[in-house]
Amino acid sequence: MMTLYHCVSARSFRPLWLLEELGLPYSLKVLPFPPRALARSFLQENPLGTVPLLVEGDTRMTESAAMCQYLAARHSPDRLDVAVNDPDFAAYLNWLHMSDATLTFPQTLVLRYTHFEPAERQQPQVAEDYRRWFLARLKAVDRAVQQQPYLCAGRFTAADVAVGYALMLATHLGLSAQFPPAVAAYWTRLQQRQAFQRALAQQHQAALEQGVPATPAPDTRPAG
Repeated sequence: MMTLYHCVSARSFRPLWLLEELGLPYSLKVLPFPPRALARSFLQENPLGTVPLLVEGDTRMTESAAMCQYLAARHSPDRLDVAVNDPDFAAYLNWLHMSDATLTFPQTLVLRYTHFEPAERQQPQVAEDYRRWFLARLKAVDRAVQQQPYLCAGRFTAADVAVGYALMLATHLGLSAQFPPAVAAYWTRLQQRQAFQRALAQQHQAALEQGVPATPAPDTRPAG
């Protein structure tokens, strides 16, 4: 059985959602956010102190988009992955990598310099610049979903999970009101998936059972 180390609604939501899409058995270990400060024992599992951490036998992974690719290829060939001989294979890989490197990355800077840093270290201009960066890069998603319901291959794939989390994070940041109409409709479709709803319920229940605050990681604010 796989084990996923997770913080509520952090980037580890990507593999959690995909595990629910695949219907695979897994153990969910919910950690307080940020785990490197509030769950020091976790450093023995992942010296980076970051989530996600996915463990399957000797396999240990720490990158959420890579987990999406791994789980889809290993556990759902021709279903949630895209085969190498498919005309959309390159687009599929591009979306997977864009999801974190281009779409989530600027939002983490907005979070850091608006909410996570102490007041004296907050940088409103940096946060505003990276808000604009994210919204500008979102135009690629807008173009894609104006033409089709999902990003590539004419169907829902792991790429939609990976990009969908970037839209989820944007919602926590109050940016969803600025989604173009096609992106807003796409985000609504993703949220209506039963696996997405199960993942939300699973993380909430696991947090309660494990005595961890159920506050979403992007909504966490430093004490004082």
